[in-house]
Amino acid sequence: MMKIKNELILSAIVLTPFIYLAYIWNELAEKIPMHWNIKGEIDRFGDKEELILIPILFPLFVYIIFLILPRFDSKNRIEKMGKKYQNLKTLLTIFMSVLAVFIIYMAKNQTAANINSIVLLIGALYIILGNYFQTIQTNYFIGIRTPWTLKNKTVWKDTHKIGGKLWFLGGFIVALSSLFLEKTENFILFMIITGAIVIVPIVYSYFQYKKINNLT
Repeated sequence: MMKIKNELILSAIVLTPFIYLAYIWNELAEKIPMHWNIKGEIDRFGDKEELILIPILFPLFVYIIFLILPRFDSKNRIEKMGKKYQNLKTLLTIFMSVLAVFIIYMAKNQTAANINSIVLLIGALYIILGNYFQTIQTNYFIGIRTPWTLKNKTVWKDTHKIGGKLWFLGGFIVALSSLFLEKTENFILFMIITGAIVIVPIVYSYFQYKKINNLT
């Protein structure tokens, strides 16, 4: 019963940007902003029908992926995460729904994008993911999936421990910098940190695998 209730709540969260879009549909211009550059300036307009893709590609797609992943996990490793998997699904669905509403709002008002606000949201996402990395069991669907983490459980565990700390710290720095830096500088810092928290765990997993298996 509780599971059904949770899914109903998540369904309502997923539907929120669809409902918002339907509510403002008649207020939208035929041509609306669809892309913003590094400075937050509008650099591409498109037909308002393109906006329908936003809630589909963000909250709906993420929710469906999380819903069906356990069905393909033959070893039930996702199930071992217990409530933490459900919590992660909930948090990411909420995040994507908020992001979709934010993008639709900017398109409706045809305003310059507030890059710092978007980066702040993504920083919060990094913090959420970093907080959950250490709870993810070895699987082929979510987590830092490299040839070396998938071959060795210790490498998986060590990599996600390091990766979790990096993503949490990186997210904190990204979120904090959004409150103080100018748009361009903040976006550059965001890209550097994003590159670091993605690449470092991958490289670490390779060398950790070599170390554990005494490879040269």
